[in-house]
Amino acid sequence: MSTSIPFRPAGGRDDATPMALRNRRRVSAWLFAVCFMLIGMIALGGYTRLTGSGLSIMDWRPVTGIVPPLTHAEWERQFALYQTIPQYKILHDGFGLSGFQKIFWAEWTHRFWGRMIGLVLLVPLVWFAATGALTRGLIARLVLFFVLGGLQGAIGWFMVASGFNPDSTAVAPVRLVLHLCCAFALYIAILWTALSVRTPTAPFIPATPPVVRTRRLVWTATVLIGITIIAGGFTAGTHAGFTYNTFPLMDGRLVPAGYARLTPFWLNWFQNIPAVQFDHRLLATATALTIGACVFTGLRTPQIGKPAQDALMLLGWAVLIQYALGVTTLLLVVPAWAGTVHQTWAAVLLTVAIVTLHRLRGVGRP
Repeated sequence: MSTSIPFRPAGGRDDATPMALRNRRRVSAWLFAVCFMLIGMIALGGYTRLTGSGLSIMDWRPVTGIVPPLTHAEWERQFALYQTIPQYKILHDGFGLSGFQKIFWAEWTHRFWGRMIGLVLLVPLVWFAATGALTRGLIARLVLFFVLGGLQGAIGWFMVASGFNPDSTAVAPVRLVLHLCCAFALYIAILWTALSVRTPTAPFIPATPPVVRTRRLVWTATVLIGITIIAGGFTAGTHAGFTYNTFPLMDGRLVPAGYARLTPFWLNWFQNIPAVQFDHRLLATATALTIGACVFTGLRTPQIGKPAQDALMLLGWAVLIQYALGVTTLLLVVPAWAGTVHQTWAAVLLTVAIVTLHRLRGVGRP
């Protein structure tokens, strides 16, 4: 990740002028709004998965799909399409048009929100570029984000299509994780860009051993958060959270029986329910302990500055909340509301970690 974004409008104004400062605030506020919408998208994605709504729309129409069914005949056509897939026949046989409409609206809202994110990204981008508020490099980066957002929609349909296979009642876990990872990667990129636009120059932090140690711990914690989110995707995709609903032990054991029953061994990490859930628990615990070490080290290192220390405190509270949400979701056998909040708070936790890293980017860089 780049440490700063040069922010000089096309007209050649100096970066320190009030106009440039105003542009930084406007552009960064816009990008923060996009980030907020992306967190909402992640929440909606979790809800559609947990309610089994993701397969309710059988066709992919990137433009005209924004219009929902407006007549009874169109509702009947959509319902007839849904009745042809295994999920209806195995899970929802006989639940009627009203039941179908409930899951349809959840998936339609998810797709509609994605389209709105595209518009909120594109329209201000055109305006800011036309008025000279953006550098050429930043324009190129934001156009790339827009293209990647469209690609994310295609990946979403690639994921949904896997649920139409014979005897399938849900999407393929690997495709679900791919869709989730791409969403978080795009979110991180936009968030980092927004932070760098708002504060293009990193304050210098001397690279003393305690400072370097703190920054390495924060990097480690951030990577662990990402890996734990991926493991959570496989936990969701394999429905591993609906078994072993005790904590901290799994059926009275620290390591569940059958952890390594699949061969080759690595398949257990992605397909074996006991292993998938245990790995998610283990990674979550490792993440929490690492963040605890970050907070302990950072608060004893005043050289990193108060902004970074404040971010570390927020990171500590955020991981405690996320860990509690994870345990609650497990013990309650994954109700839709708890699973949705747990997935959404994972995005919040990652946000705080990225903000902390951004505030430490000036270590050793005068």
